[in-house]
Amino acid sequence: MAKKTKKIFVLDTSVIIFDHDAIKNFQLHDITIPIVVLEELDNFKKGHDLKNFAAREFSRFVDKQSEGHSLQEWIPIGKNKGHFTIVMNMPTLTDAIAEFGEDKADHRILNAAIYMMEQHPERDVVLVSKDINLRIKAKSLGVKSEDYETGKIKGLEPDKKAITKGVIDNFHEETINKLYENEEVSLDEIKADFNPESNAYYILKNGQKSVLTYFEAESQKLVKLCKENAFKIKPKNAEQAFALHALMNDKVKLVTIQGVAGTGKTLLSLAGALEQRRHYHQIFLARPVVPLGNKDIGYLPGDVKSKLNPYMEPLWDNLKFIKSQYRIQDKEYKQIEEMVSQEKLLVTPLAYIRGRSLSNIFFIIDEAQNLTPHEVKTIISRAGDNTKIIFTGDVFQIDTPYLDAESNGLAYLIDRLKGNNLYAHITLEKGERSELANLANEFL
Repeated sequence: MAKKTKKIFVLDTSVIIFDHDAIKNFQLHDITIPIVVLEELDNFKKGHDLKNFAAREFSRFVDKQSEGHSLQEWIPIGKNKGHFTIVMNMPTLTDAIAEFGEDKADHRILNAAIYMMEQHPERDVVLVSKDINLRIKAKSLGVKSEDYETGKIKGLEPDKKAITKGVIDNFHEETINKLYENEEVSLDEIKADFNPESNAYYILKNGQKSVLTYFEAESQKLVKLCKENAFKIKPKNAEQAFALHALMNDKVKLVTIQGVAGTGKTLLSLAGALEQRRHYHQIFLARPVVPLGNKDIGYLPGDVKSKLNPYMEPLWDNLKFIKSQYRIQDKEYKQIEEMVSQEKLLVTPLAYIRGRSLSNIFFIIDEAQNLTPHEVKTIISRAGDNTKIIFTGDVFQIDTPYLDAESNGLAYLIDRLKGNNLYAHITLEKGERSELANLANEFL
């Protein structure tokens, strides 16, 4: 019997929303799109969110590729790619709607996969979905199913493996002394087995001596760091000192800050941005809107501003904390108030940034673990001249149903860009919010 090599992959709506280019990522294998997926995408096409953009882009691709073809044909996806077709709601010997007792989109997608299995018994048919429950249902009916793997960070814990801060004990004492004397040491002067990554941060120790350092990618030098303050926000530990340095280093254009709740990610980012305000035309502080309980914000009462306030409030809280470091009559307090009123400092949902120019902007994206890799790429690719982008979040605290610690955009970004000369990453491990918050993070 001939070996089955060319598979048929059936794509769920969740895969296309996750990555509208997913159809191009299956090499020479063929793709089936159930008609109900197109119907679901039609419901997503209106709006400013990235999922709405994904729905529109995929529909445009199908429309363009199918010119001169019937969607019932196998249509070429592109050079060195397979073919795709649209499968209608066809009768099957095993009916998922009857098996599960409900006519819903997921069960029609299962029927599409079953139909392809019945029509092509000589080929492997695999349902690809980001929806765990749909994958389980598929397996219960004997349908092969798997997660969409493109962009997944396999076999690693991103906040541990990609960490660019390390404590190095028993480091060469002469180098530590030189750092205190000259504040920098070239890499060829270091008499130790030491291969630092670009823009990486280290604590070098020898006995009672220790020094905070940064390996500057451009000069290839190890530089001694001192703890800097930003708008009266003082780093409380070495990790926070590293984060503030990366935030205020104009040679680093992209920064990721990973850490659990209470480690100071957003507060430090905002303080660093305010300290650098003269170098940028605007400061954007944004976050993706993740509906509560997986409900759309439309169910909330009030106008758009009222609906979005609960999502943006944590960002305003950090700004209020920085303002509280000053008296009302202080010029810094007035500067912050003026920046907000003139929209020099803008707190906004991430969806509202789409279409805006990202030149001369200090751009902070909070809760970035709730973005897909494609969404992260889209944001960064919009960066113009003199723009700095900061992504903060906790890769293990996912609030969206189709992402996990390995597939979220923040983890993907940390893994792909480590060691790049324009990029720095810091993991904040020590909570500084309160003893009670630390107790929750450690034991609950």
